[in-house]
Amino acid sequence: MRARLLACLPLAFLAGPATAQEGPVLQTLDYANTRYSTLDQIDADNVGRLKVAWTFSTGVLRGHEGAPIVVGHVMVVHTPFPNVVYALDLDRGGKILWRYVPRQEAGVIAVMCCDTVSRGLAYAEGRLFLQQADTTVVALDPETGRVLWSVKNGDPGRGETNTATVLPVHGKLIVGLAGGEYGARCHVTAYDQATGRRLWRAYATGPDADMLVDPATTTELGHPIGKDSSLTSWEGDQWQTGGACSWGWFSYDPDLNLVYYGTGNPSTWNPNQRPGDNRWAQAIIARDADTGIARWVYQMTPHDQWDYDGVNEMILTEQVIGGRPRKVLTHFDRNGFGYTLNRATGELLVAEKFDPTVNWASRVEMDPAAPGYGRPVIDKRYAPGEADEDETTKNICPGALGAKNQQPAAYSARTRLFYVPTNHMCMDYEAFRVTYTPGQPYVGATLTLHPPEGTDRTGAFIAWDGAKGRIAWTIPEPFSVWSGALATAGDVVFYGTLEGYLKAVDARDGHELYRFKTPSGIVGNVTTYRHDGKQYVAVLSGVGGWAGIGLAAGLTDPADGSGAVGGYAALSQYTAPGGQLTVFELPDPVPPAAH
Repeated sequence: MRARLLACLPLAFLAGPATAQEGPVLQTLDYANTRYSTLDQIDADNVGRLKVAWTFSTGVLRGHEGAPIVVGHVMVVHTPFPNVVYALDLDRGGKILWRYVPRQEAGVIAVMCCDTVSRGLAYAEGRLFLQQADTTVVALDPETGRVLWSVKNGDPGRGETNTATVLPVHGKLIVGLAGGEYGARCHVTAYDQATGRRLWRAYATGPDADMLVDPATTTELGHPIGKDSSLTSWEGDQWQTGGACSWGWFSYDPDLNLVYYGTGNPSTWNPNQRPGDNRWAQAIIARDADTGIARWVYQMTPHDQWDYDGVNEMILTEQVIGGRPRKVLTHFDRNGFGYTLNRATGELLVAEKFDPTVNWASRVEMDPAAPGYGRPVIDKRYAPGEADEDETTKNICPGALGAKNQQPAAYSARTRLFYVPTNHMCMDYEAFRVTYTPGQPYVGATLTLHPPEGTDRTGAFIAWDGAKGRIAWTIPEPFSVWSGALATAGDVVFYGTLEGYLKAVDARDGHELYRFKTPSGIVGNVTTYRHDGKQYVAVLSGVGGWAGIGLAAGLTDPADGSGAVGGYAALSQYTAPGGQLTVFELPDPVPPAAH
């Protein structure tokens, strides 16, 4: 791995509090993906007094997803491509301790589907872990930024890239892959945290042995999936270019020793070219962390016709459903349904729309005795696969961006509500025939994004009652909410907007408590930390991601960005590209007047 370290200082800055770090430090705050902080110094009564404590420019003008992480007194900040990493000393006003600047070929940018974003690093067992855009996985020495080991997880020449964070668990590092728009055959891989040695790899399509599934013991909805469950759901050898990439988030249940994640769209986007259910694209998968063997799977959108990737986060909580407490997994899918499943068995407990405009399916069949149990009931008026190629299917809701994309939701242990950043966007979809060529786009569809009829707003921030499967309250937003949410024990929920506002709302009823306009649109995830006994809130701003790709990449054709440039054309009136970290604090108490 070629890399250069700039201003690399031999500082033993981890000899103090950082070496006492217990457990991993994750983008998701915890293994359960709740994005809930027990910090409560900032609460619903005082959050309105927040002020900017300090800022830091990353020097990169593309979409800044993810969040900084804090280990002891050191904050680690990442950027989009070229994936620069900064270590900042919180004891010395954010002084740069070291920079890690990987050398990656610029051609990687051309095969990154939807902006050059990165969802950040993780820390465990004295190492920082990053998967770069070119799929190189690196372990960094947190004291110096020195590369401890590196491995290549994919091949950008075949359209394989990465935008996701990583999951350190049980001495292993779990990583995914992107490339569904290039016909990549994707996988999830576990590496040894200490050495980088590959321990297991599980493909999403193909033979059972490649997918690490057992036809007799791996189940879907309580039934064994059977032999060749993937092979029999594709025509011929199409599974070899089947996509199903895991470019989103991972969660982990230490009691069950299961890792949970979702898979993305099948390739191509033209459904007429790939008859069958296309397993296991757009599925939730639960795997044994040590062996990689799948315990259970559940496919949310069989034979996808809309690009409804299933990679959004899996949130692990306990909910009272059917009159008794259950350990469950909740997932807000791009297809517009909020799912709750028994996380030990994969039993489907709840599946309801979390955006009322969803029209591609009327419901999910919940009767175990009915034909099609667990499958969506599709409205064929909004199914491009029912139309002839080169014929446009109009007003499909949600659009390909989904009713929610990768921007992670949060869950409050106090209110028992989920807080969900959503898109409110529909589309017109036209499929066309495409030929697979390695390293070239393998999409086979064009689309136009637009708001639902009767409105010009394209986003909302909602609170969701997971046990009942219904919206508790809604905050309409003019643009999609593309940032991750953060819930805290102070009964405050934070999120960011594409125009650049950091907002704080009351966790109980959603009324706004605070807002601040940052220099650029926020597609990063709000986080919080404590330093020297004081709680801080931090967020990266830098417009981008799929929704902001027009501004981030300077695109002007409305059809570019799979229709996002036209769908979010008005965004340029509110913000501009940027790359900045903004950190907030409460003002210090005013000392009493002298007498």
